[in-house]
This record gives sequence, structure tokens and C-alpha cells, in this order.
Amino acid sequence: MINYKVILNFIGFLLIIDGIAMMLGVPFSIYYGDNDVPVLLLTGSGISISGLILYYFTKSKNKNKGITKREGYIVVSLGWIVMSVFGALPFVFHGSIPSFTDAFFETMSGFTTTGSSILNNIEAMPHGLLFWRSLTQWLGGMGFIVLSLAILPILGIGGMQLFVAEVPGPTKDKIHPRVRETAKRLWAIYLILTFAEVLLLLIGGMNFFDAINHSFTTMATGGFSTKQDSIAYFTSPFIHYVIIVFMFLAGMNFSLHYFLLHRKFKQVSENEEFRFYTFLIIAFTLVITFGIYTEHNFGFETSFRDSLFQVVSMITTTGFVTADYELWGVFYHTLFFLMLFIGGSAGSTGGGVKAVRHLLLIKNSALELRRLVHPRAVIPVRYNNASVSKDIIFNVMAFLLFYLAIFVTATILMTLVGLDFLTAMGSVATCLGNVGPAIEGVGPTDNFAHIPDVGKWILSFLMLLGRLELFTILIIFSPSFWKK
Repeated sequence: MINYKVILNFIGFLLIIDGIAMMLGVPFSIYYGDNDVPVLLLTGSGISISGLILYYFTKSKNKNKGITKREGYIVVSLGWIVMSVFGALPFVFHGSIPSFTDAFFETMSGFTTTGSSILNNIEAMPHGLLFWRSLTQWLGGMGFIVLSLAILPILGIGGMQLFVAEVPGPTKDKIHPRVRETAKRLWAIYLILTFAEVLLLLIGGMNFFDAINHSFTTMATGGFSTKQDSIAYFTSPFIHYVIIVFMFLAGMNFSLHYFLLHRKFKQVSENEEFRFYTFLIIAFTLVITFGIYTEHNFGFETSFRDSLFQVVSMITTTGFVTADYELWGVFYHTLFFLMLFIGGSAGSTGGGVKAVRHLLLIKNSALELRRLVHPRAVIPVRYNNASVSKDIIFNVMAFLLFYLAIFVTATILMTLVGLDFLTAMGSVATCLGNVGPAIEGVGPTDNFAHIPDVGKWILSFLMLLGRLELFTILIIFSPSFWKK
């Protein structure tokens, strides 16, 4: 039987965090003399108080009763929706995004670290709301549930079910046997990298507000910017390379950062997913650099930097842009569309299919040819010098089948709401992959403001599906999930 009291208790706690975090943008609004201070204070305090009341009245006296797996899936799925609903309120109350549909789309895009936006004049947004917009991505990057496990053990419930639901995937390299200790270490690494990027961007000439916002959204692989032109607004090559480095780091499995900090370099260099992830970035960059250098009137360094930036941004699902890749030609246009389906590493803040799933699928497909030749041979798929169970291979294949089916179905739905075929494909691929920009009507110089409201709700659902890697949401729609 599902314990709804435990679920509501956790939702109450998340609302407390949501409201407090919302008010953190107030100092920036005061400093810049913006008019969003009352909205942030009243909305944030109202949400926190509501969460506190819900948390208090659903608090269980039995601290030893753990949370079940089913309750874990409901908490995670419902938590992201509730955070987005309440997180959208300051935009609506202030009037900067008067439509709740648009505000919800923007906020869901933030918490899921997608980076797709409906804003046509970002610079006109008050600084406090801009900070909140970036903060949604930074919090969503590592995950509210992981945050809760890291800083607040007072819930008195087991954390493994929540952690599995929040951070799904074919591999999870534990850096500590206890989930809460793992979460603490992950957040410590996340904080260190964020503030390191802030410092380097300040050295590169960014002001503090832009530096902290872009550091938040880089480490979250989110892609929200304080500028309408994204990173193209900043012409400094130093800033571009700094963001490239941190996008790459954010797209890595965070357990590898832990190994790097402890000088376990061999565990990083021999990690097959890391090598595959790095190879893809290098290969795409070399092809595109050579192409646009020879076909367009660009200098070599500019060609290399723009190519590397866009490739890293797309593969890690960050979504920042420094150039309009749609102007480079159809071939490159196609390559960037394909990158929407790659994704970062498992255990990173990146979205998408994830590099390890592609790697396991390639390995299994290659071995299937050998099995056809030697039908009696037992030839297991090996990953990082260990045999991969058939259950994991079946899970990967099921994931990819679901991913493709959802992509096709959602593309058809988006054409029914009025989008042309290429824009429909691009919008679905980028929202399901949590990337941000795509192709055609939702390309790097466009946004999602023109999409009908029904389409925005469909895309918002796809963002949630992609962020929680399909199964966490799809399992709730299974009749067997609700059976006793």
C-alpha cells in the first residue's frame, strides 16, 4: 500500500527549499534597483510557509519506516512537477511572463536543465528573476532529491529508492556505500567546480552577476543565459574556452571527478564511457572544423573554437551557442541534429540517451555478428573489464526503443498542433534530450515562443521524461504499478 503521507511530507520539504531558493535573488534586485523584490519575497516566503505547514502535518512519528520503491518513483515524478508549478509563480505575478503556460514551460525547462526558452528579450528581465531562472537549472542539475539526501537526514526515511529514481541509468559508480554520503560528495564536487568557473569567468572579464549565472547553468548543462545572444554576446576567446572546459567536465560522470580529486587517474583514463565520450567530441570537432575552415571565410582558430564549442555544448546537452551552425550548411545542420540523440555521460548533469548506452549497444551489436557465426559460443558484452549482465543490455535496448517510439509519436503530435516537420522533429528531440536549441524554427537563433500552448505542454512533459530518463515517469502509467 502506498503511504501518501510520506510522499506529501517530502513534497512539503521540497517546497521549503523552493521558496528559500527563490528569495536568494533579492540581493541582486536590490543592487540593480529592479522592481521584482516584493514578488520574490512574498512568493518565496508564501511557498516556504506552505511547505512547512505541509511538512509538519504529514510528519510521521515512526522514523524507522522506510520509503518503498513505488513511493520513491511517485516522490521524484511529483516533486519535479510541483517544483515547476510553484517555481513559475514569480514570473506570472511579476508580469514578465504573464502566461502561466509560458512560465511553466520556462521553469520546467530550468529544473530539467533543458534550456529551451520562450523569452524574446532576456536582458529586460529583472536581475532577481534572472538569477532564480539560472538557479532552477543549478538545483535541477544535481537534483532536488540528491540535495535532500545530502543535507537533510531528518526525514527519517531510506534514501536508496529516491536516489535510484532520481539518477537512473545502466551504470552507477558508487563513491560511498551510503547514499547520503555519496550525495554529499557529489554536491561538494558540484560546488567546487561551480565556484572555480565563477572565478575564471571573472578573470576573463565577466561581471559577477553574469559569471555566477553562467557558472550555474554551465555546471547544470542547462544553457540558460543572461543574454539573448547566449555566449555569442561575449567575444572573449578566453571566456569561450573556459565554458568549453566546464561543459566538458559537467558532461562527465561525477564519480570520475571524485577519482581525479583522489589522484586515481588510472580509473579515469581506463573508463570506457569517458574515452568514448571524449572520442565523439574530438571526432565531430575535427570534421566540422576542417569543413567550415575550408568552405567558409573563417580563420582556423575561430573555426576550431566555434566547432568545439558547439559540439561540446550539444553533446553535453548544455545548449549554449557562440555561432549559428545552421548557416554552415546542410551537412553540419544534420550532424548537430544527430548530436541531439547522444547525451553526456551516465552520472553527469547532462541529459540525452547517454554515451554509455550507445557504447553498450555498439558492443552488443558487434558481438551479435560473432554469435551468428559461433551460435554455441558464450560471448558476453564487456564494459570496463567486467561482463555486463543481459538484464542491463535488455534495459538499454528497451530504453532506446521507448526513446525512439516517444520521439516519433511526439513529432507527429507536434505537427498536428501546427509545426512544420523539421521544427516538430527538432523541438521534440531537443526537449526529450534536454538540450535547448535544435533546428529550423527552434534553432540556435530562435526560441519556443511561437509554439502553440498545447505544444508547450507536450514539450514540457517530454522535458520531464528526458530528465528522469523515461522509466521513472513511464512506470507510473503502468497498471501493474498501482496494483497491491
